[in-house]
Amino acid sequence: MYPIVPGHEIAGVVTEVGKKVTKFKPGDRVGVGCMANSCQSCASCDEGFENHCQSIIFTYNSVDRDGTVTYGGYSTSVVVHERFIVQFPDTMPLDRGAPLLCAGITVYTPMKYHGLNAPGKHVGVVGLGGLGHIAVKFAKAFGMKVTVISSSPAKKEEAMERLGADAFIFSKNANEMKAAAGTVDGIINTVSANIPVAPYMGLLKPNGKMIMIGLPEMPLEIPPFDLITGSKTLAGSHIGGIGDTQEMIEVAAKHGVMADVEVIGAEYVNEAMERLAKADVRYRFVIDIGNTLKTSSD
Repeated sequence: MYPIVPGHEIAGVVTEVGKKVTKFKPGDRVGVGCMANSCQSCASCDEGFENHCQSIIFTYNSVDRDGTVTYGGYSTSVVVHERFIVQFPDTMPLDRGAPLLCAGITVYTPMKYHGLNAPGKHVGVVGLGGLGHIAVKFAKAFGMKVTVISSSPAKKEEAMERLGADAFIFSKNANEMKAAAGTVDGIINTVSANIPVAPYMGLLKPNGKMIMIGLPEMPLEIPPFDLITGSKTLAGSHIGGIGDTQEMIEVAAKHGVMADVEVIGAEYVNEAMERLAKADVRYRFVIDIGNTLKTSSD
């Protein structure tokens, strides 16, 4: 639909509430993630998995239940049903917490529901970008051993020295991949490039799991034998419910898990898009809408 107003990792302050709102008040520090509404009555919604609702309404470019089109965070204000708002803990800064509303919950949910949040377990993180660096931080907060697996050897220092990963594997080095075979309990695969999946399955222990959260364009190709041998699982995960998102932001605040961001003004968006295409950001651009977006009245 056109025009589109994007923006789905939104953090700010409540300015006004409807007369039926009970959970929030003006002045509250809050966030809005990928969802602005849902049917609120199906089995998934009742169980707290609004992200699986067949009538999910995304934060922008969706038709809401009242027939209006949703507009995202690249605007001076947004209107969202109170069920889909997350309360920010006092210790969570808005700029570094905003990306957690999508990237954070995207890595937190599979770790929680696939048992990859237990102290002492060994998790591999494929890809060290906007999702991967947060996955490393959560895994370390959970007390896990973390191995970063990347096709960029230059990221080894970043992974180990700056983010605290325990090990690094250059995925294009056959000897390193072979040496790590059968050593990890689970893998969070954040990569959206079209890469072969089978070599990564070989890193899993018996009964290990690889959870896909990246979105490659091409279908995955995996020999069934690679799944059957060792009783391994290949699964996917899609963001998370609102209850889990609130839990995630509270766990993040408790352990100091925040996104690494570069705050920019609205006037810099075009340059930021060019840099993003070249992967020239560590790791998320955050737009300071409140202080830099000019309105028609300015």
